[in-house]
Amino acid sequence: MIEAVVFDVGRVLYQWRLAALIDTLTDDPALREHVLAEVITEAWHFQHDAGRPLAEMVPERIASFPHAEPFLKAYATRFNETIPGPVPGSLELVVELHARGVPLYAITNFGAEFWAAFRPTAPIFDLFRDIVVSGEEKLVKPDPAIYALAARRFGHAPGAMLFVDDNDANVAGARGCGWVAHHFIDAPSLRAELVDRGLLLE
Repeated sequence: MIEAVVFDVGRVLYQWRLAALIDTLTDDPALREHVLAEVITEAWHFQHDAGRPLAEMVPERIASFPHAEPFLKAYATRFNETIPGPVPGSLELVVELHARGVPLYAITNFGAEFWAAFRPTAPIFDLFRDIVVSGEEKLVKPDPAIYALAARRFGHAPGAMLFVDDNDANVAGARGCGWVAHHFIDAPSLRAELVDRGLLLE
């Protein structure tokens, strides 16, 4: 019996694309590709998700790629522009679940500094009882420790929570820790599972 739903944030509730910011900074396709492939990569960004401060990351990266300094400074100060808007249909599911009294939580790989800037722009999170942010905890999915921490904080057994994430490794990590998990593709597919589990009505 599922008692609560636990969401990922990026690419489940909100779109996330580093290119959305980079595209505002250059019209040069080769430079754009270079920046996204070698400078401001998702793998490099993941250091901030894991708890490394921007004050360390960005100057170090500028030293390695001085020609990309404007891009790196924009990354540090305009990160919200990498989040173009909600994933279609997802926030509506959150509202419906809340209206039915389903406890809502989140586990997100999100840098602490960027979360502090983004969270006030997203009132949907007022409906959530708790959110585990990787950058604040210095634990990232799919490390089993972050799922253990979330289970303690949320107060539900892992098998009584439906975890929703777009990343295969994160879904597998949750299942390995005893959680019920949904690999997110789109909101209609998630809605179908929520209906099947009796959490939403047809």
